[in-house]
Amino acid sequence: MTDGDEQPAGPAASGDDQPATAPRDGDRSAEQPTAVEAGDAATGTRPTDDLPTAAGVHPLVGGDGPPPETVPQLPATRGRRWRLWAAVGLVLVLVACGVPGVLLLGLVRDAAGRPAAERDGRGTAAERRLGERMAAQLDRQAAALLDGDRAGFLAVAEPAARPALTRRYAALRALWVTAWRPAADGVPVAVDRRPGEWRLAVTVGYCFVVPGCTPGSVELGTRWRVTGDEAEPRLVAVEESGATPAGARPWEVSDLAVAVGKRAVVATTPALRAKLPGLLAQAEAAAKVADLYAVAGAPPDRYLVYYAGRAEWQRWYGGGRPKWTAGYAVGVGGGHHDVVLNAQSLTPTGVDDLLRHELTHAASLPDRGYADRSSWWLVEGLAEYAGADGQLVDRYEGLAEVRKLVRGGWNGRLDALAPADDAADDRVGGAYGIGYLAVRHLVDRYGEQRVLDFFRAVVHERRSMAEAADEVFGDPWSGLHDDCVAYLRAAAG
Repeated sequence: MTDGDEQPAGPAASGDDQPATAPRDGDRSAEQPTAVEAGDAATGTRPTDDLPTAAGVHPLVGGDGPPPETVPQLPATRGRRWRLWAAVGLVLVLVACGVPGVLLLGLVRDAAGRPAAERDGRGTAAERRLGERMAAQLDRQAAALLDGDRAGFLAVAEPAARPALTRRYAALRALWVTAWRPAADGVPVAVDRRPGEWRLAVTVGYCFVVPGCTPGSVELGTRWRVTGDEAEPRLVAVEESGATPAGARPWEVSDLAVAVGKRAVVATTPALRAKLPGLLAQAEAAAKVADLYAVAGAPPDRYLVYYAGRAEWQRWYGGGRPKWTAGYAVGVGGGHHDVVLNAQSLTPTGVDDLLRHELTHAASLPDRGYADRSSWWLVEGLAEYAGADGQLVDRYEGLAEVRKLVRGGWNGRLDALAPADDAADDRVGGAYGIGYLAVRHLVDRYGEQRVLDFFRAVVHERRSMAEAADEVFGDPWSGLHDDCVAYLRAAAG
């Protein structure tokens, strides 16, 4: 889902029931590692010799990925909500579909009082040398992380920093980190009123499970203490990434239990680890459907789903979602979109179509997300179509909400359909339903492949609806728009 809408909870479909289309190119599930069979059989995790299996930690040693890429940030968008009377209350918000680069907390751009003559665009020679020594420490830490060497990972840090770093190490290992590439952004900056302490901005490119993936990236603030010219810098703290655009990743701030499958990875807190086997099975089934909607090529190498408890829901990725939100997808760079579900809002019968919807966003959206809210109906409509998984239109449970919306409060324009953050539940559900019915009409008329081509032209290539309709469908958009509206009005009754 994207910006703040809900969809009705249709009948749960089997993971083997897929839309009636041939598999799209790039389905690489056969090439991926299967769920681990040894170790923790309940969650598909593997034990490690230096981490407690109660945290769901398991090693995957080694692995390299390409250097992190730079991707423009995008505006936030929001996802669809489940009707509360259906006892699901599921709503997804697509937030910041772009690089997960995050503003550093408290990062000072320049050292106070330093004469300009001593500096160039790369800092002073002494600062550059200090930055190189810090980078070498970060490289040692990265190598230890990939080798499963917790002692080596902690060795670069002062004792006070080690508890937080131990948690981060365990969470990253639980997620099967296969690439961890820290790179300094600029030179260290002296911290005011803390002699010997420095801040260094760092961008980390990372991969989970799949070696050699296109990495996601995150910007972090690191703080160091230097006691002498020749002493090795000691890591004092790693500041969690800021709330803009994506907020703190779960692995930055929480203990994690993790289950890994062929197409999906599901993570939660140790307190909720009993949910992992069922969630993984549902995510694997949803991934089979979502893979068919990889609009621009291969589907994601893995779909990553986080299952958030009450406290985690308020903290992961910045929190602060609208009250009707039960889940969201967020772009984290490298073509990856993480999905977060709200454990407080979900019921067993509502998860399957929700996952199909959200994983379809992860498969279909461009890395930079989409910027034009006028195409909201198309983005959400395609995800709703995938979520419905071939069910008959008259079984779509949002028809009553669609009926209410089309009979009052909607101006009849698809490009003005996106609901506000504070929209009422039935307004949100009706908007998702209208998007679904409009996409369904286009599929019935032109077939899935041409609709996906239309989606790619509008959402990926940022072309107008009129231009895309002329090229893909060979029909003017003005007439197609009116046909879609007439169809959905008739379907709603």
